[in-house]
Amino acid sequence: MNRIDRYTSWLFIGYFIGGLLIFLTLFTAVDAMSTLSSYKNVAPGTLLNYYLYSFPEIISKLLPVACLMGTILTLTSLNKANELVALFASGMSLLRISTPLLSLVIVLSAVGYAAGDRLIPAATREKNYIFYYDIKKEPHRFSTVKTNKIWYRTKDSIFNIKTLSAQGDKAQGLTMYVFNEAWDLVQMMTAHDVEIKGTQWLLENGTVTIFSKDSSFPLTTQFKTKSIVMAEDSKDLQSAGQTSSMMTQKELEHFINKNKEAGLDTIAYEVDYHSKISFAFAGLVMCLLGIPFSVGRARSGGTMLNVGICLALVFAYYVLYSSGITLGQHGTLPPLAAAWAPNILMGLLALVLLKRTKR
Repeated sequence: MNRIDRYTSWLFIGYFIGGLLIFLTLFTAVDAMSTLSSYKNVAPGTLLNYYLYSFPEIISKLLPVACLMGTILTLTSLNKANELVALFASGMSLLRISTPLLSLVIVLSAVGYAAGDRLIPAATREKNYIFYYDIKKEPHRFSTVKTNKIWYRTKDSIFNIKTLSAQGDKAQGLTMYVFNEAWDLVQMMTAHDVEIKGTQWLLENGTVTIFSKDSSFPLTTQFKTKSIVMAEDSKDLQSAGQTSSMMTQKELEHFINKNKEAGLDTIAYEVDYHSKISFAFAGLVMCLLGIPFSVGRARSGGTMLNVGICLALVFAYYVLYSSGITLGQHGTLPPLAAAWAPNILMGLLALVLLKRTKR
């Protein structure tokens, strides 16, 4: 890295950090005012803890915006000071001048993805706990999973649960079908409430129905409490009580594979899985988009115009990204295409614009 690369890199880092802090402050301030107006008597300490646990996810979403802002303001600053003209005269192309910026964006994206995968799931669980217990004051809502019905298969049984707690330790509306080695139905159990302790399950207010070849009619008995021991892989059910944002990439992949083996629909989870990876490249795509708009502007008023273009590009990307996710979750697009289409479309636009700059 030569002196010019170090100079542009430090400019970018300064604008990147400044942009990230500005957007983070604005987002938090607006959201905090909305929260305070919607929920009364929220303690300052509670609100502070809520947003501290919200920061990992917010920063992850704002990283592409800060990368774009840093790129545009860095190149605009060089352009206004006629430093770009000097660099062009020395034989450096626009892409070569932007190489240290692109390299930094790649590093920031990789670090952001790795850190977010570790921090966001745990922080989201704590944030949701604070929201339902201390802000909304509806703790029973926290124990209700966002997925209405969960189907799961173990070695010798298939069961359905209507609701599962976010921690995966309590469930309601259990229906379990137990099969023999020939996959003939031999038993069906239902329970209104279930307490899950690893492989030990405590069922309350349910029925047991036995299907026997020696009898033409099944035999049904009722129970108030019943303890059963599940197969070891039933522990994986605890992941089902969480949304994709509450699982790491590895946990989400494992959850998808287990449900696929059971022949269950995993489209929405697959879209989320691929979108987590594709969004990590959003900063690079936006950086490429920002480069062509950072040159050729008049020195007076160019910065504000470029900031406006920056916000327009961010809006366009997020519209495409949200649309792709929605289409993928409804099965209109394959999960891989739904997650990567925004990056591909905006990336192609960036390459076309870069080619037209001829610098």
